[in-house]
Amino acid sequence: MERWGFIDLGHPEPLVAQTFYEAVAETVHRGASPNTLILLQPGAPYVCLGYHQDLEREIDLDFCREKGLPVIRRSQGGGATYLDGDQVFYQIIAKDTPVVPRDVEEMFERLLAVTVETYRRLGVAAKFKPLNDVVVEGRKISGNGAGMHGSASILVGNVILDLDYEMMARVLRVPDEKFRDKMAKSMRDWVSNLQRELGRAPPAEEVKRTYADAFQELLDVELVKREPTPLEWRIFREEVKPRHTSREWLHMEAPPTSRREGRAVKIA
Repeated sequence: MERWGFIDLGHPEPLVAQTFYEAVAETVHRGASPNTLILLQPGAPYVCLGYHQDLEREIDLDFCREKGLPVIRRSQGGGATYLDGDQVFYQIIAKDTPVVPRDVEEMFERLLAVTVETYRRLGVAAKFKPLNDVVVEGRKISGNGAGMHGSASILVGNVILDLDYEMMARVLRVPDEKFRDKMAKSMRDWVSNLQRELGRAPPAEEVKRTYADAFQELLDVELVKREPTPLEWRIFREEVKPRHTSREWLHMEAPPTSRREGRAVKIA
């Protein structure tokens, strides 16, 4: 049985919630940190933009400024989304382990089995849908992405307690309000959450415990709780934070292929 690090980041501010795992990925790549699972709830609402998206084309920046919503461009692709404390994030960082297959399709299937089992233990009959979705009766109930940082594999995703469908549609730039109303309705049709499925949202701490237990049992891993190391915080402060808060990163021009693909809305 492998021993992994387990960091519970609690309720960090949005930039830490969205990007701190990149610092952990760097230390795992260097061999300075063990393979690690991070769990957290965002401490405040924010808007997350996909790596390949055009900021001004996708996001209603005036509305976000009015509501004090930070906008963060993530390192993975996918669509723009509104995120808040009604989600529990899991961030898995590992290298040189049979627990995490190098093939991305196999990695999703193996690691998302934990997400599926978490929902089932909470009372929702979730299923894995290739490539990287978890669904209940055809509705998406978890959004997931993956990538590499050097030799470290990364998978990030969420367990959704509840969703503000109107806010998810409101932060996006759309042609008119009628289109926005249709978008919110469409989201209700194909995205679900624990509150909707169970009639209640379990406490986040219960969700975290359930996920951590399923992680250990399904992957044959022992989680050893640890705090972020001084090196991880230094990399976050000196490398990750400056990159993600720079104008060049946030306002980077989307490649032409991304502009042609049209809008996509992602929930992690």
